[in-house]
Formats: sequence, C-alpha cells, structure tokens
Amino acid sequence: MLIEECPIIGVNVKVWLFWSYLRRPRLIRFLVGYIPVALLNVFQFAKLYSSAGDMSELIINGYFTVLYFNLVLRTSFLVINRRKFEKFFEGVAIEYERLERNNEIRPVLERYTRRGRMLSMSNLWLGAFISACFVTYPLFAPGRTLPYAVSIPGVDVLASPVYEVLFVLQVYLTFPACCMYIPFTSFYATCTLFALVQIAALKQRLGRIRGGAPSAGESRTLFVELKECLMYHKQIIQYVHDLNSLVTYICLLEFLSFGMMLCALLFLLSISNQLAQMIMIGSYIFMILSQMFAFYWHAHEVLEQSLGISDSIYNGAWPDFDESIRKKLILIIARAQRPMAIKVGNVFPMTLEMFQKLLNVSYSYFTLLRRVYN
Repeated sequence: MLIEECPIIGVNVKVWLFWSYLRRPRLIRFLVGYIPVALLNVFQFAKLYSSAGDMSELIINGYFTVLYFNLVLRTSFLVINRRKFEKFFEGVAIEYERLERNNEIRPVLERYTRRGRMLSMSNLWLGAFISACFVTYPLFAPGRTLPYAVSIPGVDVLASPVYEVLFVLQVYLTFPACCMYIPFTSFYATCTLFALVQIAALKQRLGRIRGGAPSAGESRTLFVELKECLMYHKQIIQYVHDLNSLVTYICLLEFLSFGMMLCALLFLLSISNQLAQMIMIGSYIFMILSQMFAFYWHAHEVLEQSLGISDSIYNGAWPDFDESIRKKLILIIARAQRPMAIKVGNVFPMTLEMFQKLLNVSYSYFTLLRRVYN
C-alpha cells in the first residue's frame, strides 16, 4: 500500500505530496509555495521590528508573524527530515494493511479512520475559513491595510500599484500557507489515533488468552502468543517514540508561543471597540485553541489507553496460568506502568491537565496585563 493510499493518513500525505514536501521535490511547486511564504515571513519580521503603531496593530502583526514563522518552521522540519517522515508513513501503511485483515479489530480501525479523516478534512475547511477571514478583514478596516503587514526596504507598500500587487499576492499565499500549517496538526492527530488502534489490538489479543490446565502443546502455543504480544507491545512503544521524535520540538514551539499569543489576543479583545476587529480576534483565538487542544487531547488519549494495557491483563484469567506464563504477563504489566507519552521538547508529557495549566497561566498574565493597562 502506498502512503497516500493509507486511509487514516492519506488526506495529509496527499497535501504534502502536492506541494512536493515529500518524495522527490517538484521544483516549480516548491518555488510557488514554500519560498514565497518564507519571504513573506521575513518581511513580516522586518515590519514588526520597525513597527511604531498602536498596541492593537502591534499585537495583530505579532500574531501573524509568529503564526507564519511557525508554519515555515514546520515545513522546513518536514522537508529536512523528508526521508524520516516517509519511512514513518510507510510503517503506518504496512501496519494498517495488516490490521485491516483482522476481522476482530477492523471495526475499531474503521471507526478511528473515519474520525481521523473527518478531523483532517474539518481542519482544512476550518483553516480555509479562517484564512478567508484573514484576507477579507482589511476590506472592512479604515484606510489602506494589507492582510499581513510587511515592510520592504525602499518600497512604500501602501502606494499604488505596489499595494494592489501585494494584496493579491498575499491573498494567493494564504492558500499554500494554510496547506503548510494545518496538515501537520492533522498528521499528529491521525497518527495518535492509529496508536490507539494498535493499543486496542494488543488489548484484544491479551483478552483472548484463557487460563486453565492446558496440555504441553497448548502451553507452548500460549507461550508463543504471549511472546508475540510482548513484541507487539514493544512495537507500539517504538511507534509512539518515533512519532514523538517527529513532533516534540514543534510542540515545544507551540508551547512557548501559545501562552504569549493567547494572552495578547485576549488583551486586544478586551480593549477593542470595533465589531469587525472583535470578530476577527475571536476567530484567531478559536484557531489557536482548536489546534492546541487537538495536540493535547489526542496525546492524553494515548497516555490513558497505554496505562489500560496492564488493567486488561490484570482483569483476565492470570491466576490460572502456569508460572512461566505469569512471568511473561508480569513483564508486560511492568512495562505498561510507564505510559506511552508524547512530550513537549522531550521533557513534559502532553496531557489535558497540562493544557489546562497553560490556559490558567495565559489567563493570569492577561488579567495582570489588563490591570496594569487600566
């Protein structure tokens, strides 16, 4: 099975293949996608450096600059580690095909596949909607305003015809930028969903093991089955480890920028008196919240379900097994006590509790900023 044909990851992989971020690059698509967006981000930083406007303008410019820096960094990481991502996707496609042949686990696989595809498609539509808001907001703002404030040395970006050209160019660049940002979040979510499928398959295999007083041949078969379960558990652990290595530092960047941007946007929302601006800020806040929640929720599910492996063994018929079989089960239980976790910068596990703490810290800084401003 080709990686783009694997149903659970196919949506995101096809987007990356279209823009030549995977496999052999098509130079034309790369030049009209990644390079212009990276240049736009450079000009955004230049504008932010020379910005001397009011607080609201500074916050919005900072938000877009950090957002575009994030997506450029994500894509750069993907392109640099292209072969590593391809190898990971190939492993997912092979394992998906194997699980698809298992009639018992197939309903679970299909359910999570539908969930993953719906999540990927809804993220793309949400990204398209928010991006449309980005480029239409200047039409309702007083005076001439570009969708993304930029500064080009020696060029007046608000003078005709430079303004019109830049406006059209930024409208176009919003599309490849959306394709650079959204699929990475969807890739993370769908791959964690696939980890949940593998954990469910392991629990199912462990649940099929029955006790009693088997004959010598049956005891040998049971021993082999448990050994395979132990190896499959190790394979899942390696899968989560590989996934963590692909996303952990991007999650660290999100962690560092999320609190700052959420605090700034909440502050801007509290001082804004223009309806159009308030709607736009609300859409910005919703976008970063939904993306971060997708990261932490799915990581939390993997951690919780991996801890449930030991429970599925303990609730079985282990007292009836031979001593040699019980020793194998103890090995699986002992390893399952260390949960499979996606970590922020390979330090802090991503859980809903951590997400809540991040929200609390952001809100605390917002209230402090608001009080100082008043």
